[in-house]
Amino acid sequence: MKRETLFLKAVIILMAIPVLAVCIFVVPPLSSFVAEIIPQWAFLQYVFLVAMYLTAVAYFTALYQTLKLLGYIDKNIAFSERSVKALKNIKYCAIAITMLYILCLPIILYMAQVDDAPGLGGIGMIITFGAIVIAVFAAVLQKLLQNAIDIKSENDLTV
Repeated sequence: MKRETLFLKAVIILMAIPVLAVCIFVVPPLSSFVAEIIPQWAFLQYVFLVAMYLTAVAYFTALYQTLKLLGYIDKNIAFSERSVKALKNIKYCAIAITMLYILCLPIILYMAQVDDAPGLGGIGMIITFGAIVIAVFAAVLQKLLQNAIDIKSENDLTV
């Protein structure tokens, strides 16, 4: 393992720990709070719970793909189709997170209104827009990497 990517891998693992803690300690009580504030639509607590856990699955999948991408950099195969595929998977995970949060944003905003917590709605929107930015950035990197691979293979055939 190279020293250059060791720090990045440690950061990625540290990024996973708070999300895991939120999934264990925050999401279940928040889901039951949805049922309390909207008793006529109590089934929304399950929609909210499933959406939050699917978001976590997409997040951890993106982190795993990032670790794979760093492994490719360690092995000096960063300019390969595997890297393009990892970036494509990261892009799809970010799109999935965006869609799931858009699905849950009305519930989050209603909870913020009832609980008089405007920061809750802001957090939901920040996560949504952050995931959109990551999806666009991953798509741009994917396209750039694919173009670099095409140019590299063209130059290999020329020589």
